[in-house]
Amino acid sequence: MKYIENLKALGLFDARVPRYTSYPTAKVFSPQIGADFQKTALENLDPKDPVSVYIHIPFCERLCWFCACHTQGTKTLNPVESYIESLEKELDLIRKTVPPGLHMGRVHWGGGTPTILSPPLIHRLAQAIRGVFPQEKNFDFSVEIDPTMVDQSKITALACEGMTRASIGIQDFDAEVQAAIGRAQPFEVTRTCVEDLRAVGISSLNADLIYGLPHQTRARIEDTIDKVLTFAPERVAIFGYAHVPWVSKRQKLIDEDTLPDDLTRYTLATLAGRRFIDSGFAAIGIDHFARPGDDLETSLRTGQLRRNFQGYTADTCRTLIGIGASSISRFPGGYVQNAPATAVYQKCIFTRNFPGSRGYKLTVEDQLRARAIEQLMCEFTLDLDALTIDFGSQVAALAPLLTDMAKHFARYVKFDGTQLQIVPEGRPLTRIIASFLDQHVPEGARYSRVS
Repeated sequence: MKYIENLKALGLFDARVPRYTSYPTAKVFSPQIGADFQKTALENLDPKDPVSVYIHIPFCERLCWFCACHTQGTKTLNPVESYIESLEKELDLIRKTVPPGLHMGRVHWGGGTPTILSPPLIHRLAQAIRGVFPQEKNFDFSVEIDPTMVDQSKITALACEGMTRASIGIQDFDAEVQAAIGRAQPFEVTRTCVEDLRAVGISSLNADLIYGLPHQTRARIEDTIDKVLTFAPERVAIFGYAHVPWVSKRQKLIDEDTLPDDLTRYTLATLAGRRFIDSGFAAIGIDHFARPGDDLETSLRTGQLRRNFQGYTADTCRTLIGIGASSISRFPGGYVQNAPATAVYQKCIFTRNFPGSRGYKLTVEDQLRARAIEQLMCEFTLDLDALTIDFGSQVAALAPLLTDMAKHFARYVKFDGTQLQIVPEGRPLTRIIASFLDQHVPEGARYSRVS
């Protein structure tokens, strides 16, 4: 209990800091950096460097109450078909802008619900993407899948288009928890989805879970984990529920009195992590787990693990091109986000204009701090010598700050003048420790909790 009290004193239950899937975070983006920057950044890409591509499908047949993503509900495919036309036009705009010879190393379809697409729309979108970005030899194609919104024909269509990894949203299998978050998803339906994926040769399966949901208990999350393990997934991610009703109005439908308290929430997270490690998974960063030999685990062992808007990744491409409403692109020189509202995004596209609506240009110091934060989030280590290779003498300015961090987190951070390490007992504080390197926290910004 003394250990928990020490972590609590350092802000574990009270701190609200970014998840650091980017640095600076999207809250810092400015409308002064938009479509013009987007176009210039695309024009200046090096065709020798493969890029990653993210496709955002914002539509859902049901709007889960816990979700804070940019999504909208629909009961018909009419708006989806119109949106696919918009994606095709944006892709064509990009094709006319990027230098010839640019290739794609990875593509990820997220949402929303990508599996709301019918098989013909799946084929149409995949072919449109390939028409702009020829694939690298070791191409990776991942798709977020809602088991209640997919069938064998859709899975077959995705497999025919080269899907290599499926990411299944599960959250929790308990019926009362599901009712409290507006997401009914029977275990049997999910199991059928997994069987269909394995039948078409999908050998990389990721399962997404959430802790901190209403009515969650140790027994219920253990039961969910038992069921998930029967799927033999290659990866698991278990995220902390971010209750941010000021951002996502639908979260107001969740009764706050049913949410686990601070200690229970922390206990659920540590219990889940221990179960997956005991089942043979390697811990990846603060909330991912991977089987030995999975490319995420390999990237950790080889120092290639990275972090982007999808979380931890083996993707080492310097550029991520976001396509669709609200998508964020990461270029070597900065970030730009497409217009979040689908109607505004489509208006830009149909007038043949780039849809970037806000962004941020990185300074050299931003790039240094971004890499330092990424090191901490991925490896729990910040190596000044490694940073010096890329950033030279500027790295020396970080040393006094690291000394202060080691003093503040004395039990949990060690600094020998060259390398700062977060000891295993201090890893629950990783986001707080990383925030000490953040120079861009806007006044009044409200982030999700750390625990």
